[in-house]
Amino acid sequence: MQPIKGRGAPGNGLSSRFNLAQREADGDWLDAQSDVDGGVPPLRTSVTIERPKTILSRNSSPDIPFDHSLNPYRGCEHGCIYCYARPSHAFHDLSPGLDFESRLFAKPDAPALLRVALMRRGHVPSPLAFGTNTDPYQPIEREWKIMRGCLEVLAACDHPLTITTKSDRVVRDLDLLAPMAAKGLVAVALSVTSLDPAVHRTLEPRAPSPRRRLAAIRTLAAAGVPVHVSVSPVIPAITDHELEAILEAAAEAGARTASYIPVRLPHEVAPLFRDWLDVHYPDRAAKVMAQVAALRGGRDNDPRFFSRMRGTGVWAQLIRTRFTLACKRLGLNAARVELRQDLFCAPEEEGAGAQLRLL
Repeated sequence: MQPIKGRGAPGNGLSSRFNLAQREADGDWLDAQSDVDGGVPPLRTSVTIERPKTILSRNSSPDIPFDHSLNPYRGCEHGCIYCYARPSHAFHDLSPGLDFESRLFAKPDAPALLRVALMRRGHVPSPLAFGTNTDPYQPIEREWKIMRGCLEVLAACDHPLTITTKSDRVVRDLDLLAPMAAKGLVAVALSVTSLDPAVHRTLEPRAPSPRRRLAAIRTLAAAGVPVHVSVSPVIPAITDHELEAILEAAAEAGARTASYIPVRLPHEVAPLFRDWLDVHYPDRAAKVMAQVAALRGGRDNDPRFFSRMRGTGVWAQLIRTRFTLACKRLGLNAARVELRQDLFCAPEEEGAGAQLRLL
């Protein structure tokens, strides 16, 4: 395998779930194209419009601190090789590999659907989470502005939210975020995996550089927005040695709180990650996977609640101890950020229905 410029996965790989294995086995057009004209054309990003009937996703997991979320996009152009959301593309008979980062879905009706959801009687205004599956500020947000539209809906009715992103594009919406932060309605988490540009380019080829993410933390903090740094994922023998340095840089930039997650390799992510190691780090591939197994009870992945986000065993305890000591030294996690829920005012109905209610 050879690395593909600007992409995280070395290929599409094969999936044993759904119809992917059969579909991939029948389609070898890439090899045929190479034989015919001497090369494979650049892999371009395509965006398909998706028209869902509802937009909020409910969560009942005991180890995730939110009960509903919104994802404006499916797939993510950042191309992070470790992304736990990659297997979701298999539900569309698309590969969690290159398809996930190049064949994207956008939901332009998301702001309107969100407004309808907030109008429903009984809606509880707990913080709405963005960035839980794919990044709401990935490159295509520049043109589609779906995340921007959702923020406008939430700002208009004082609804609390949290944002997790790898992109400094979040500062584009500071005109909305800063006034909401002043009311105690928003917190932003920036994910920083590595400070090494060379590692970053292979891990997250289309995500903004670590320098730009730290600058975004600084800008948001200066504007009064509570900022959290997520050192995720921590990858043994590749990024784990940077844990303290990342926390120190984020704290210096103004982050108030921090968290970490050891690398997770569910379903098709594990073979894709192995291929990526063979391409970029063949000298330590076996060592990395051995330490991953030590973190995950002898497997590539441990999906059990309460252990999937922290890992188990000696390596997990070592990372946990290092993280705790660094946060204490840097003053991170000294106080929780609590978002207000008492300011919410449901959007008013528009159009003919609103007129009839006045009669």
